[in-house]
Amino acid sequence: MRIILLRHAESLGNVDELAYTRIPDHALPLTDAGREQAKLAGPELKEVLGGQRTAVYVSPYLRTRETLRLLDIREACERIVPEPRLREQDWGNLQDPLEQEVQKQRRHEFGHFFYRLPFGESGADVDDRVAAFLSELAACGEDHPETVLVVSHGLTIRLLCRRLFGWSIELFESLSNPKTCEYRVVERVDGKWTLDHPFRQWRDSPDGETQV
Repeated sequence: MRIILLRHAESLGNVDELAYTRIPDHALPLTDAGREQAKLAGPELKEVLGGQRTAVYVSPYLRTRETLRLLDIREACERIVPEPRLREQDWGNLQDPLEQEVQKQRRHEFGHFFYRLPFGESGADVDDRVAAFLSELAACGEDHPETVLVVSHGLTIRLLCRRLFGWSIELFESLSNPKTCEYRVVERVDGKWTLDHPFRQWRDSPDGETQV
């Protein structure tokens, strides 16, 4: 099996953090620049797919669905499945701008994996739901395409990789999200998952673990 993990293109929330105080996270649209990103990424992604039968699983958020539509790869896709378990970490309804900054600082100090946002999720909660998704994917029958495209969010993509590769929490927390409309390819070869290129690391992993 080969899984292509694509982060959505640039959204309003990526350039205006106050957007989260007036627009629900799931309804944040792409920016004009983000729409262009997605359009430009389409031909390259088609080349990566290489004409293979492809199953697409997409977060139901507006920015991920817009990204997928603008890639213009529908003809290459055997099936497109909205998958809520691939959504962004839930920060809990509309955000108060002052409280937003407080929560970000506390999360940074406590750790992105275990810190539970008020009325929202911890990274561990997201880890649990992506684990359920991967288990279900692994149990699919032979009629399921061997190439899978996942259109999701930065933290969710890192946690998908954490699960696939068995990374420590410390290593996960030391890695940066992919850039908007950036992708990673993970492939199972001889029973072992491989990663086409590593994530950027903003600090050394405290346990000394490195990416596979």
